Amino acid sequence: MTDRKIKSALVSVYHKDGLGPIVDALHQLGVTIYSTGGTETFIKERGIPVVPVEDLTGYPSILDGRVKTLHPKVHGGILARREPDHLGQLEKYDIPEIDLVIVDLYPFEETVANTEEESLIIEKIDIGGIALIRAAAKNYQDVVIVPSRSDYGTLLDLLTGKAGVTQLADRRSLARRAFAVSSHYDTAIFNYFNEDGGVDALKVSEMRATPLRYGENPHQKATFYGRLEGMFTKLNGKDLSYNNLVDIDAAIGIMREFEEGDPAFAILKHTNACGMAVRPKQIDAWTAALASDNVSAFGGILITNKAVELGTAQEIDKLFYEVLIAPDFTDAALELLSSRKKRILLQYHHLDQQTRQFKTLLNGVIAQDTDLKMEGRAEFTVVTERSPSEEELADLEFANKCAKHLKSNTIALVKNGQMISMGCGQTSRVDALKQAITKAGVFGFDVAGSVMASDAFFPFSDCVEIAHDAGVTAVVQPGGSIRDKDSIAACNERGMTMVTTGVRHFKH
Repeated sequence: MTDRKIKSALVSVYHKDGLGPIVDALHQLGVTIYSTGGTETFIKERGIPVVPVEDLTGYPSILDGRVKTLHPKVHGGILARREPDHLGQLEKYDIPEIDLVIVDLYPFEETVANTEEESLIIEKIDIGGIALIRAAAKNYQDVVIVPSRSDYGTLLDLLTGKAGVTQLADRRSLARRAFAVSSHYDTAIFNYFNEDGGVDALKVSEMRATPLRYGENPHQKATFYGRLEGMFTKLNGKDLSYNNLVDIDAAIGIMREFEEGDPAFAILKHTNACGMAVRPKQIDAWTAALASDNVSAFGGILITNKAVELGTAQEIDKLFYEVLIAPDFTDAALELLSSRKKRILLQYHHLDQQTRQFKTLLNGVIAQDTDLKMEGRAEFTVVTERSPSEEELADLEFANKCAKHLKSNTIALVKNGQMISMGCGQTSRVDALKQAITKAGVFGFDVAGSVMASDAFFPFSDCVEIAHDAGVTAVVQPGGSIRDKDSIAACNERGMTMVTTGVRHFKH
């Protein structure tokens, strides 16, 4: 017989919202309710009989409430198997059976998010509540555990729809939820204490799960774990897909580099920018970004650092795109763009990125610091006889940002604040450069007078020679090759200028 009727309940919760209907239903079913502190007061104020835990244990709440339910008369009633030996021990020691445990833990994560005062944070580490959750979940064969206010709805259904009678499947399902809650809580506490990385352990927990239509391909299942609303407000369009999210993440990384300054636009396909430009006017930034590769832009992800204006929106509306991301939209622009019901419009709240990255591979996970470095002219070292002009310096900074966010091996060609072409994901840097030069010609750009950025050093002088023959005048690269002098000499022989950054930006 796996059915169990709830005859007694222990209720000890932090948040009281949503609890009223639960205790009302328990009372209507004749359930004996045990409770503590503020929860006990809440129940009494509803006119419902409640037994203080102090009356059960014979001890008051002590140590400023740190010890209330940690007692054999509480945990014995929860952990006892409903079989003769255990029930006999309960009778011997005058311990009542507890059939239902309702807990809502101290808000540790919220406290960490809202204060840096350690004494307040430490006091929000729940000890008794976690112990109750684990005990009840362990004994799910006989006991119902409700580990969070988010599970009140499930309990209310059991109380009203089944008159407080539960099946084993009900209890096991809630026990599964309980261990998810307790493990998540412990992970949050560990990560708080391990902020400096003193313990080399990977602890990741995310309770918020959003099923996606499918993964990279229709035969793959996919789920997003996180809180997108913390970064974005979705203003229009269909649900985001797995591929959308991967591209959006890449777009946010790119636009972080252009958060300040003139209007910037980037157009992405498969995480790579196929168009990027900065201009004094937004519509010109859009036009220049699109001109970089108006073929790949079809079905792309668009992102800008300024509120989208009507004039820009009218031009964007001519293109089929998947997602448009911006810090804001004028009313007129939003009205126009929202007329395309499937097109996704995202308003971002911030461009912050996580400081650590994780990737599953083989039979484990690799972790690394997120590449948040970006070098500008202050970090450039001129290694050639000729120094860059102001115009070249500006384009070199822009090109370096482009190269950082393109898949390796990569070359970015920039001219007048516009990425006129790029070659990326190639097995050789020469191939990447040749791809970039050819592509520039396809879209009508003259490479003469442009600058070149590479995500890693040049082991030979060949790329400099090819770039010069195409008309490139300046180069930015990390440096660090034992043959740097070959590329530097090739620049000097051709009147080109080269700067090194000392930082490599591989992107696999």
